[in-house]
Amino acid sequence: MEPGNLTGVSEFLLLGFSEDPELQPLIFGVFLSMYLITVFGNLLIILAVSSDSHLHTPMYFLLANLSFVDICFTSTTIPKMLWSIQTQSKVITFAGCITQMYFFILFTGLDMFLLTVMAYDRFMAICHPLHYMVIMNPWFCGLLVLVCWVLSVLDSLLHTSMVLRLSFCTEVEISHFFCELIQVIKRSCSDTFLNNMVIYFTGMLLAVGPFIGILYSYCKIVSSILGISSAQGKYKAFSTCASHLSVVSLFYCTSLGVYLSSAAPQSSHLGASASVMYTVVTPMLNPFIYSLRNKDIEGSEKILWKGKYKKAHCPGAEKLHVITGRKT
Repeated sequence: MEPGNLTGVSEFLLLGFSEDPELQPLIFGVFLSMYLITVFGNLLIILAVSSDSHLHTPMYFLLANLSFVDICFTSTTIPKMLWSIQTQSKVITFAGCITQMYFFILFTGLDMFLLTVMAYDRFMAICHPLHYMVIMNPWFCGLLVLVCWVLSVLDSLLHTSMVLRLSFCTEVEISHFFCELIQVIKRSCSDTFLNNMVIYFTGMLLAVGPFIGILYSYCKIVSSILGISSAQGKYKAFSTCASHLSVVSLFYCTSLGVYLSSAAPQSSHLGASASVMYTVVTPMLNPFIYSLRNKDIEGSEKILWKGKYKKAHCPGAEKLHVITGRKT
């Protein structure tokens, strides 16, 4: 393998959102607030799940993993942007750019795969409630999360390795607030046909594939919910999926908007502005969506705030009813 960066480019310039110095304090304040809310909210979910024995179930285990990934996801890009605003320096080294790109692709893939696994978990809970606890045992849940990590690491290694083979000339300005893969490839003076083909192929395989799996799971879930006789049972079954479905819709819709806007040449900052939706806003809203739609999480968070733990009023039969939406 030939070494990358053959032309000796040692750094890139991240242009961010605006070059107006009067807007920099406002941008800094807004993104610092969003970052702190994201970290605090997702950390609170992790603490709630780990401290409350009633939340030691597959659904909440996967939710805690998603919260951890969201913290890492935003930490890949936002701290560097805040540091650049504070120091008034847009420079990022070549090695730093590649490292940021690697972890961004890694945690983006993990987000998609974990959302898919969570859809499978809801599918098993509602469509096959009698076999749910047998199939979704701790060992199998851990294996699913491990597979998500392995696939994401391999995908990220593939893309970053191919970027390292490219040559970069004098065009070092990136119209983004982080080293986004497509934007970096556009700055290369090498032939990027193979890179683009790999992006399209892995996108179809690792992005569209999980999305189809989520759609299939929810088609089966809706069909199963419609078969429940009582209106209360239908509501409880759907309420266990509403939070996840909201997060999936938010993540995929914003991601689609980003890549549609990246093809628009009329504004160099359009793609960067659109990326905020799924890189910052979505991870920030996830804890609120799950907390507001989930009484178990909300109750555990209140217990954490009080600094003591109380026994939750949730008998086993009632809990199974809440999870499956069916009476035992």
